[in-house]
Amino acid sequence: MAIKLELHKMSLMPKGFKCASTNCGLKEKENDLSLIFSKTVANAAGVFTKNQFPGAPIILGREIIKKKKLQAVVVNSKISNVGTGQQGIDNAKKTATYASNELNIDKDLVMISSTGVIGKQLPIELLEQGIKGISSNWSTDPIVAAKGIMTTDTYPKAISFPVGNATVTIIAKGSGMVEPNMATMLVYILTDAAIDADLLDEMLRNSVNLSFNMLSIDTDTSTSDTCLILANGISGDVDTAQFAELLTAGCIKMTKMLAMDGEGATKLLLAEIENAHSAQDAKYIAKSIINSPLIKTMAYGADPNIGRILMALGKCFDCSIIPEKLVIFINDKLVYKDLNISPDFDENEVRKLLGSKEVKIKVNLNIKSSNAIAYGCDLTEGYIKENAAYYSS
Repeated sequence: MAIKLELHKMSLMPKGFKCASTNCGLKEKENDLSLIFSKTVANAAGVFTKNQFPGAPIILGREIIKKKKLQAVVVNSKISNVGTGQQGIDNAKKTATYASNELNIDKDLVMISSTGVIGKQLPIELLEQGIKGISSNWSTDPIVAAKGIMTTDTYPKAISFPVGNATVTIIAKGSGMVEPNMATMLVYILTDAAIDADLLDEMLRNSVNLSFNMLSIDTDTSTSDTCLILANGISGDVDTAQFAELLTAGCIKMTKMLAMDGEGATKLLLAEIENAHSAQDAKYIAKSIINSPLIKTMAYGADPNIGRILMALGKCFDCSIIPEKLVIFINDKLVYKDLNISPDFDENEVRKLLGSKEVKIKVNLNIKSSNAIAYGCDLTEGYIKENAAYYSS
């Protein structure tokens, strides 16, 4: 029996964690710098983008996480520190040093993240000024940290939930340049549970593969994707099987929030694949549906064009697909079976289903037993407007 995820009505920080955010001058008005801090050193694990042009924080982060210990995360928005060469590396190191001085901890316990425009150098003096004194504004509201890491997000994203006597909090951002190949945009998972670092890493990777790795807004893998988990152990041991299950459920919940807030999005789009030949086939086919511009616009316009789905399936050349066995549903309504549109297919009914805030396309391949779900959103004029002038905005 699956364990139910029960979110706190108001998100909160686990014991021993606090955060702060401020405007350091990268943005005109909104907060653009956040700091997350644990009063004790935490076991940690992380996954990062596989993009071949990673930002300076990713290059440093891959080395920092090898020690499996963290105590703080400092994040700036507006400028991603990507494509900035050695100066970018130096600026990322300086950012960690400023944070370590402010917190009086070892700089090797500080993870750095940056998100925003690619190719611009960080005005490091602004970050130095922003970090200095930021610890005088500590909060236990994770929304505070979420506000400082936003770029094109329309609202700050943070959730929390109990696992036994412990708490898990997930803080995230991401609206565009989103098809992770590891995790997603920027995601920070905090817990006061006591969990070994190696087990934490295993749990994180499993949860990420079922959630953030199955998210796509626009097929574009960011240069800055980071997903971290910190466990400071203050609340003691938990049932690790329960923790792993609820961690995955929490990551899926956040994945849906990120998808729904995709740039220009008006609805959540899900692709559920059942009984595929392999797990690889199931994931690939689910992503093919989610990533299709024609299916995205079909969902946006509530256009009952089942041919779009057949196209997205048919272009998965290297996957096992037997057309005669395909069964397709839209929001649990049968729309295709036995090589034909369903006999009771009603265009107006399907239009109404596609007009829902959540559109689920379910495909039963009826071959073997592998399943997958991918998460995304529709494609609208808003996405084009948002990205037509992103560099200069």
